[in-house]
Amino acid sequence: MVNYIGVGDARRIVNEVGPAVFIARLAGEIAADFRRWPEFEKSSRLASHSLVGVIELMPATDGRLYSFKYVNGHPKNTAKGLLTVTAFGVLADVDTGYPLLVSELTVMTALRTAATSALAAQKLARPDSRVMALIGNGAQSEFQAMAFHRMCGIRDLRVYDVDPQATAKLVRNLAAMPELADLRVVPTHSAAEACAGADIVTTVTADKCNAVVLTPSMIAPGMHINGVGGDCPGKTELHADILRLPDLRVVVEFEPQSRIEGEIQQMPADYPVIELAQILRGEALARRSDSEITLFDSVGFALEDYATLRYLHALVTQQRLGGRDLDLVPVLDDPKDLFGGTLAGPRGVARPRKRKTA
Repeated sequence: MVNYIGVGDARRIVNEVGPAVFIARLAGEIAADFRRWPEFEKSSRLASHSLVGVIELMPATDGRLYSFKYVNGHPKNTAKGLLTVTAFGVLADVDTGYPLLVSELTVMTALRTAATSALAAQKLARPDSRVMALIGNGAQSEFQAMAFHRMCGIRDLRVYDVDPQATAKLVRNLAAMPELADLRVVPTHSAAEACAGADIVTTVTADKCNAVVLTPSMIAPGMHINGVGGDCPGKTELHADILRLPDLRVVVEFEPQSRIEGEIQQMPADYPVIELAQILRGEALARRSDSEITLFDSVGFALEDYATLRYLHALVTQQRLGGRDLDLVPVLDDPKDLFGGTLAGPRGVARPRKRKTA
């Protein structure tokens, strides 16, 4: 049997730990794997683009465990009552090729994205940052708010969305969380108003276009920009002139992928960037001065999903924290007799037999 985590299982696991605590612990797992950067076989995700969205496969392996994530991004889905992003993933044992875990990753992608955002901000933002602008108040926004409150000490959140109902939803959900009792949430009327006085600006919009969510006039010395929404070719959030600011330091996850999908797709191929792993491994400085402007050009990388699946597998197998068995792979008395052990067996199914997992 293969371990399985569905949406209900994910909810129980996260609520057992506590959402904000789960994000912080997941960030630690992601950081640990980024510090093992040379051990991983890395590649850009395989994307299939259409006029209305994208479907992607995201693989990663360290030679011991292998993972992949299936994920889509369809911004117009919400008009049909559907999610913009859905995802699931698999963790497998490299030695046998057997899957160990199949898990929903729609909720987990939101959690790991927020965890990675706050992890990068711990290094790139000024340590005294307490005010954040959150532009784009859709499905990802609560997770980002929780992560920055828990991990970066944000106490003043200025929120804006072109859809007032999205902002109202965010304000309502945050107000219902006791752990955010000391977080002051202030709705604003524009992105510029939200950014005024902010130490950190997080953009997490959904439209698949070269949008201009931030302009240079909104950027102040010492600000950290967490650019989350621009994550595929032709989808950006920052005016290109922000990337030309003289005192700007740009950090990405996996440079070859970010060149295609990130904000830096607007720049020449030799535009200078630093990979997050270099900072976490102590190979590059994060912030060089309090006045420097920093940008985490985040598009999401498969290593973050690998870390998430690895962490979930440990919670399920070691701490027995949720999860179920999934009859995905045949278990046979004679591994050479697939037909006899499945289609020709009693009622055409294999006899269940426990096997050891790696």
